Parts: sequence; structure tokens; C-alpha cells
Amino acid sequence: MKKILIMGICLLILPLKVSAEDELKLAENAKSSILIEASTGEVIYENNADEKLNPASMTKMMSMLLIMEAIENGSLKWNQMIRVSENASSMGGSQILLETDEEMSVRDLFKGVAIASGNDAVVALAEAVAGTEDAFVKMMNDKAKELNLKNTNFKTPHGLDEANHYSSARDMAIIAKELVKHEKVLEFTSVYEDYLRENTDKRIWLVNTNKLVRFYEGVDGLKTGYTKEAGYCLTATAEKDGMRVIAVVMGEPDSKTRNAEVSSMLDYAFAQYKIDNLLAMNENIGEYEVDKGKERIVKVVPQTDATVLRKKSEKKGNATYEVKMEALKAPLKKGDKVGQLYIKENGKIIRTINLTVNKDIPKANIFELYLQYLKDVVTSNISL
Repeated sequence: MKKILIMGICLLILPLKVSAEDELKLAENAKSSILIEASTGEVIYENNADEKLNPASMTKMMSMLLIMEAIENGSLKWNQMIRVSENASSMGGSQILLETDEEMSVRDLFKGVAIASGNDAVVALAEAVAGTEDAFVKMMNDKAKELNLKNTNFKTPHGLDEANHYSSARDMAIIAKELVKHEKVLEFTSVYEDYLRENTDKRIWLVNTNKLVRFYEGVDGLKTGYTKEAGYCLTATAEKDGMRVIAVVMGEPDSKTRNAEVSSMLDYAFAQYKIDNLLAMNENIGEYEVDKGKERIVKVVPQTDATVLRKKSEKKGNATYEVKMEALKAPLKKGDKVGQLYIKENGKIIRTINLTVNKDIPKANIFELYLQYLKDVVTSNISL
């Protein structure tokens, strides 16, 4: 196995977090707010970001995350037809007017969630994933624990007011950060208007509840929320010049203020910050031996982009990365953690990224291992 690989590149790292106590004031009308860069998770600004508040329909981000995972692992398919239960069709609030026993594809139901925030649609999908709405809510809370969300508890997949249903701006930002890794989601959340049941007498027009998708360049998601208890909420994400940011506000007084203050947060992020890339996702960082593999050597790659957030006005600093590998033994699958990449500044680890192999490596059978042994013997004799 290769020794630990240490490489460096000059990049800026700076104190990124701006708290409410500093001079900068953003989203002053919100009860809680946070602004992060998506690839690093660095906080650019926060105010009261850990208060437990009702997230309203921003809850659906967690639901969409679990639905996407179900689609990607094959337990749910985009063209699969879902029969709507009486429970799903009875949902109040925003809806796409599903009828009991109606059948609709996973794709169209997801569209109804992502664009129109359909409570009926998200419950139909939740039941398809987990069997029952309650079982899906358990999955949501299990995922919250997995993501280390410290101020979140879900009672529903839709976010209508219910006792003991809460989250925080920081936790919502973490969920959003995970959700945007599934780029297919943004193909839905970036659509401003569309139709369901087109060419039928039950056609319904969908208009995105997130107006910034239309009126702010670069915004392609994610989720609005409103109930009387929660006030006006929004998690928005936008990408410009290779940098994606996520802004969350909770408890705004009205939708106009909500949209204006989120726009100002995005303006600040794009005006002040930029991203520098150390390594791209799936970029080869070295070749390593695999014990008992059908192939003896495999390339190791980062599971995500290795990036550093820097302020445009600051001088460059010195960032380095260090690779630490585990022993590689077949079988291996792409996505398996085989090591870690540590991004450092002044000797301090500021971010850790998991490493994986660039392809599956099956375990060699006895005959293949014998052939490898003979090859090693021949090679050794030739070198002598």
C-alpha cells in the first residue's frame, strides 16, 4: 500500500461565520436564519439558528430526501404507479387534489411535492416508501439522527401544525445540503410552472410556491413553508460561478419580506465569497493495492468535491490536504469508505471527506489468486 500522501496548495481559509452580534445584519425580520455554502457546509451568517421552531412545509425537504434515496436504491421507480389512499387524499392545506384510489406516477407525485408543496402527494409517496405514514415519519427521525440534527423532531411528512413537530434553521440547512447532492431534485424544484393530468378534464396547473425560482437568477430550489404557527419560511438555494449557497429563514411576517430578505442573503454571499477547488469529486488521488481482488490495483477518489470557501477581499492563505487510507481488501464497491481526506489550515483540520474506489472490485477466486501468484513469481525472477 502507498504511504500517506500529503499535498498542498495555496488557498484562502478565513473566519467564515458572521454572527448576529457582528455589524452585518441580514434577515432582520426573521425569528431565525442561516446562510451556508453547500459544498463545504461553512456558515457565512447566522442569527438564532438553533431555536426550535415549526418548519411548516420545509419539512418536505426531509421527505424528498428519503424519497430520492428510495428511488436511487431501486425500491421506488419514477414510472411506478401509486394508488392514492383515503389517508393521503384527505390531507388539508396545499394539495394537488388527489382522489382516493386514483393512480399517479411517482414522477408526477414528486412534481406535485416539489413545485406545489402538495400535502396529499407527499403522504402518498411516504406510504409507498414505508407502508404507512407513521412508519415514514420514523424513517424521517432516524435520518435526522443520522445527520446529527440536534433540534429536530418530525411528527408528519408534510409539516402541517402539530404538537412536538419542530426543527431549526441550522438543521433545515443541513437537510438542504444533503438534498442538493441529489441533483435530480433540482430538476423539479427549479420549475416555475407545470401541469398534472394534462389532456384530461382533471388537469391541474402547478405554480411554484418559491417565487425566487422565477425572479432571482441562479435560484433552483428548494422549499417554502407557511402555517399560522410557523409564519413564512423559506429554504432557498442558488448557484453562481461554481458556488452553491443555501439560505434559510423561519418565522417571517409575510411572503414579500421573506423573499426580499432571502434575496439579500444570497446577494451578500455571491458578492463577498467564492469557492476554490482542491480536488474534484472522483478525481484520482492515487492507486492502491487490493488484497485478494480480481484486479490488483484500484484508483481512489474523493466522494465529494474538496473545496475551500474564501472571501474575495482576503489575501490567500495556505491550505493542504492529507490522505489516510485503510487496508484495501476485496470485495470493494464504489461508494465504500476506504479512507479519508483531511483538509487542513495551519495544521488544523477544517473539513473531512470520505474516500472511495473508482469502480467495483470483486473478490478473486482460488484460480485467479493462483495466476496472480505465478505472475508475481515470474516478474520477480525476471527482475533478478
